[in-house]
Amino acid sequence: MNTFHRTTVAPSPDDLTNLSQHLHTSQTPLECSERRKKLAILFGGCSTEYSVSLQSAYSVITHIDSSAYACIWIGLHPHTGQWFWYRGDPERILNDSWFSEDFCIPIFPSTDQSIHGFHYMDNGILQTVSLDAALPILHGKNGEDGTVQGLLELAGIPVVGCDLLSSAVCMNKEMAHRLVAAEGIAVPLSFLVRPPFNRESLQQAAETLGYPLFVKPVRSGSSFGITKVHAVEELFPAIEHAFLHDSAVLLEETIPGFEVGCAILGTDHLTVGAVDEIELSGGFFNYTEKYTLKHAKIHVPARISDHKTEEIQSVAKKIFRILGCNGFARVDLFLTPEGRIYFNEVNTIPGFTSHSRYPNMLKEIGLSFTEVIQRLLETGVSI
Repeated sequence: MNTFHRTTVAPSPDDLTNLSQHLHTSQTPLECSERRKKLAILFGGCSTEYSVSLQSAYSVITHIDSSAYACIWIGLHPHTGQWFWYRGDPERILNDSWFSEDFCIPIFPSTDQSIHGFHYMDNGILQTVSLDAALPILHGKNGEDGTVQGLLELAGIPVVGCDLLSSAVCMNKEMAHRLVAAEGIAVPLSFLVRPPFNRESLQQAAETLGYPLFVKPVRSGSSFGITKVHAVEELFPAIEHAFLHDSAVLLEETIPGFEVGCAILGTDHLTVGAVDEIELSGGFFNYTEKYTLKHAKIHVPARISDHKTEEIQSVAKKIFRILGCNGFARVDLFLTPEGRIYFNEVNTIPGFTSHSRYPNMLKEIGLSFTEVIQRLLETGVSI
């Protein structure tokens, strides 16, 4: 019988920055006088938004205050889902060359909640990396939907950001709309589709909603699987496409007007960023537009009155509370020509690059990218 021995170490700064260090080189534990908090940053994952996660994680990693936090970087392989402690240059995360045996050690959350950390094997000895918290920078399914948050909670590792329940609810568009509507906030009319479905009933539902309408996977991010349908002959191909991304689909009415967003930061006291506005020259704000802006412009602040801005911010904060969000999120809404506000969705881990909507809304009220990250970490790490 093999006997495993366990030792506990904490991440050393040299582990994170010295490229010449070999994986099997013994690590230097943090000294007792070390006052920095130990933080894991998770990136990658089996998601269609894998590349966005790499960009966001790189931005966060390169803006964290190293005098306050000792970080380890945990990459989730995009094909196998395996977790690795990555100890190379952060530039390799940005250009997606991070996965290499020279820089990666398989790592997994401890099942002992008293450890608050991860395990890995070193020459047959079970080693432990102790942590104060973990920050998932994972977008879409298997990262933003509560799965990773739940695993971290089971391991006794505090999570920076939304927890299991709020993450899962916000990822489920149909459930989030139900909860928000129950509190008196307007949501688009929609029809839930699950297999097996009756084609005639779906055609009738579409006619009731009116064309053009949107066909959406219930659980998906960055507009993956979403189609704007203009006529009945486009309906079923769009539904089939949406089912490639989830087991349930929504038919949703089109709300006239434009989309606005609101960045929220905090837990008890909420900081609300400037409202932004998406101006489209055609189509809708799909994945391509979100990251290329070929036919879209983002205005920060939105070109609306101060009164309407305050109303949108108030509604966004209310939605943040209704859905149990924590730490940070971006609340997306629609504003009609008549000035009515409709709830669209909540992104519990919004894009976090220097040009992303979330930090830019907070930049407009005077918070730098580094300050946003510092405040975010303070919501999940006991100081």
